[in-house]
Amino acid sequence: MRGTPGEPTSDFLPENPPKPTIWAEPGSVVPWGSPVTIWCQGPLGAQEFHLDKEGSSVRWDRQKPLEPGDKAKFSISLMTEQHAGRYRCYYLRGTLWSERSDPLELVVTGRYGKPSLSALPSPVVTSGGNVALQCGSRQGFNRFLLTKEGEDESSRTLYGQWSPYRQTQALFPVGPVSPGHGWTFRCYGFNRDTPWVWSAPSDPLELLVSGLSGKPSLLTPQGPVVTSGQNLTLQCRSDMGYARFALSKEGGRDLPQRPARRAQGGLSQADFPLGPVGTVHGGRYRCYSGHGLSSEWSAPSDPLELLVAGEEPAGWLTDRPSLSARPGPSVAPGENVTLLCQSGDWTDTFLLSQEGAAHRPLRLRAQDQGGRFQAEFSLSPVSSAHGGTYRCYRALSTEPYLLSRPSEPLALLVSDYTVQNLIRMGLAASVLVLLGVLLCQARHDRGGARDAARS
Repeated sequence: MRGTPGEPTSDFLPENPPKPTIWAEPGSVVPWGSPVTIWCQGPLGAQEFHLDKEGSSVRWDRQKPLEPGDKAKFSISLMTEQHAGRYRCYYLRGTLWSERSDPLELVVTGRYGKPSLSALPSPVVTSGGNVALQCGSRQGFNRFLLTKEGEDESSRTLYGQWSPYRQTQALFPVGPVSPGHGWTFRCYGFNRDTPWVWSAPSDPLELLVSGLSGKPSLLTPQGPVVTSGQNLTLQCRSDMGYARFALSKEGGRDLPQRPARRAQGGLSQADFPLGPVGTVHGGRYRCYSGHGLSSEWSAPSDPLELLVAGEEPAGWLTDRPSLSARPGPSVAPGENVTLLCQSGDWTDTFLLSQEGAAHRPLRLRAQDQGGRFQAEFSLSPVSSAHGGTYRCYRALSTEPYLLSRPSEPLALLVSDYTVQNLIRMGLAASVLVLLGVLLCQARHDRGGARDAARS
């Protein structure tokens, strides 16, 4: 049976032309308002090409072949949701119509706002490990699609589920991850009844694959406690000559990267300026180092906890605590001293910070003493390392990295009373000896005077 124009038959004689191939340029996923070209290619000698869109009752378009006569071009100047769908093409050669091509699914993106894409528990994954990528949106999508960029580009679709945060979301398991491959992802949201109309793409999410090479160090010149509004820079360093560094914040979505520069002593270093510090900067940070364009990164640095102190950072911490020393701010080595942090306002945590110390501030649960809250920081036995300036802060367990304004500074003096007392005793003895010598001299002088008078 021979086909008729616009209605190819499924019963083909042996001489019927083979089905053509169909594709889109620059691709089948097209941003809203962008141009796209659909190509249909058959054998030489095709006289006319037709393009049909699934679900349309009329022929979508037809074109004469371009030279050398084996393909036709179908242009869409502005892509919209009306153009999205499934297309097939076929051609006429002689008096016979070809079989329809395989389907081309043309997708339009940007009809809705972009969803969010994050990695759980972190975008940093140990080589060979697994991670879950969460795509979510408040626009109520019931389908989500995850795309992976790179040479092994792929995509997956999952049903959207409602979450307690008034959004629909989907969790895509990824792994095991390994170095040597691209691990950059985007996701889209769409609805079941319009499967070719997608949201704008999420921001890209790159997984950082950490390996076993030497870990760098992460530090901040300002110390672990910074004041809200203060400019802050985190420094990642290594002595292994790495070419680049990445900074990760626990629970964060971003992985900022910086090229390495040479620092003093042959170290390689990258600076990560955070700008004026706000409450969003509080948290736990790690950094990683890498060589060139390799996707493998070092083991993580030790964690750096950044505490932000300021005006009402957690919404409740308006009261400034007080700090005192018992039995007093002067103590001898080996003795005991307690630093008492107090507040008249409700709080559940106190922190004690020593100025210039590299270690993290001490943290204690608050005790309710008749409506006054306090924590006792015991320093015993005291050594010279305990000497210095201390401040204490209030905090809430629900916001562990946000602190109140500091207490007034307290200077703790560690001095060796035994040596001082010996010195004082030695001075006193010297004075007594000197007085004795002077007294003897005076008596001797008086005796000499009487003898001269008798003679």
